[in-house]
Amino acid sequence: MDRNGFQVIMTLLGSLAVFIYGMNLMSDGLQKAAGDKMRKFLSLLTRNPLTGVLAGILTAAVLQSSSATTVMVIGFVSAGLMNLPQAVSIILGANIGTTITAQLIAFQVGDYFWIFILIGFTMHIFMKKENWVHIGQTIFAFGLLFLSIYIMSESMKRIALLPETTQLFLTVKEWPVIGVFLGTAMSLVLQSSTASMAVLQNLAEQIDSNGFSSVIGLEAALPIIFGTNIGTTITAVAASVGAPSDAKRTAAAHILFNVVGTFLFMFFIPAYCWFIRYISPSGLEYQVIARQIANAHTFFNVINTLIFLPFIGVLVKLVIKIIPDKDADRLPWQPQYLDYNIIDQPVFAIHLATKELLRMAEFAFQMIKNAKKGFIAGDAEAVRNVAREEEIVNRLQEEAVKYLASIFATDTLTEHQGNIVSGLIHISSDIEHMGDNCVNIAAFAEEKMKNGYEFSDAACAEIYECFDQATRMARTMMRVLEERDIHLAKELLAQKKEMNRMEERLKKQHIRRLYDKSCSPEFTVMYTDVIHNIERIGDSCKKIAEAVISDIQFKENNMANKEFKDAI
Repeated sequence: MDRNGFQVIMTLLGSLAVFIYGMNLMSDGLQKAAGDKMRKFLSLLTRNPLTGVLAGILTAAVLQSSSATTVMVIGFVSAGLMNLPQAVSIILGANIGTTITAQLIAFQVGDYFWIFILIGFTMHIFMKKENWVHIGQTIFAFGLLFLSIYIMSESMKRIALLPETTQLFLTVKEWPVIGVFLGTAMSLVLQSSTASMAVLQNLAEQIDSNGFSSVIGLEAALPIIFGTNIGTTITAVAASVGAPSDAKRTAAAHILFNVVGTFLFMFFIPAYCWFIRYISPSGLEYQVIARQIANAHTFFNVINTLIFLPFIGVLVKLVIKIIPDKDADRLPWQPQYLDYNIIDQPVFAIHLATKELLRMAEFAFQMIKNAKKGFIAGDAEAVRNVAREEEIVNRLQEEAVKYLASIFATDTLTEHQGNIVSGLIHISSDIEHMGDNCVNIAAFAEEKMKNGYEFSDAACAEIYECFDQATRMARTMMRVLEERDIHLAKELLAQKKEMNRMEERLKKQHIRRLYDKSCSPEFTVMYTDVIHNIERIGDSCKKIAEAVISDIQFKENNMANKEFKDAI
């Protein structure tokens, strides 16, 4: 290889690297600008197949990748937050959403890429409002995409002149299946059908030796386009490895959608070429080929979706038959919701982490009930259950903290999201502390049963009353964590004040019984320690409420500060 050839290859690879970086940067900016609205939007638009498709289109447009959308959906299915028909409908839409970048390239929006880069850079550096900063990042990345395409086109001119290039596309025209394999290989290597399409469009715009045709031509481009859709499914397959059966089925549905669609379209390449030329602008082939390729990519996915949409139920049954349910029972201490494949999408990663903490809180809640049963009723099995549940809570807390720390390690967090993650790490510790207090009470229950201690009816009634208050607080705490409702959080703080008053009242009543000799002095230490541990369970609930209130106030203060800065 001569020096010029080496330079061409390095330019091509370098421009591809910039393109993929720009695409990721734009996805990051769009996600930060959209914020938590993305998660709420997705939950609203998955109620039926049609709205699911719409959700898939818009999510893939924001994430700039059908693969990223599919990986996210697989994570939700794996966690039990989304069923298989919902997931399939989103995937159908995601394949349409990912064609948007190819359309923008074809419309030559990037002819003004320096303007986009300048405006985006200025907004990102000088804007004070966080949302405008993220929008600036998106515009800057958009310009970067088209800068890379401009550089790429220069190297493509040299590649198009190679006799091997001409021979390759002549072979593809004669044997379209080779084009499918070529497109699949491109997406596998680049890990992006969007990047593959950008390469294909740039190469297709190069002029053939006759002076008016494209070096590729639409007939040869079509099977390559179909292949890029197949190649992009591999990321989803990788994400489903080790996941539950429904997650594997989601990946299988993604593959079937693209493979069956490709198989069908391969029989109608001449007719599809006529249709694409009919709906695309007229002109010399090399001048309009980029638009034709973009339209072919979009309509392949639109038509494919329209074909599959009425048969989502059939597709679901088919993938269930292909992948039977062989899931082993998930051990209780294994995380159910944490998915590291979507760690770079903090909106959804935070949602999954919160769900796991809620599951952890349910085990802690069960520990309170078992500690109560063990101490009041002398139930030995309940005491043993407390020990088993403590192991589960401890393991889940360790996994949750690792996951939350991994979210922190990404570069995609907004300031508000960082505050939420920090709060969730503290909340995980507070839930674990609740379990520790239950273990202490269970130890007192064991000692009580072993020594045959009998508390007075009044003392038992007081401990029962205290447990009831802790149970109410734990229920409210779980609602606060799930709903992030400031009014519920404040109600929980009021419940804690009530518990503090109760603790003081019960201590005074116990002292009175000691004076009246209606209670044995040897039980005093155990009584006060049990009451104190129950009070500390309430204290952990209070801290969780305070963390949620702090997050809500942080968001409100940030918005108020930005409005004030904008005003001055």
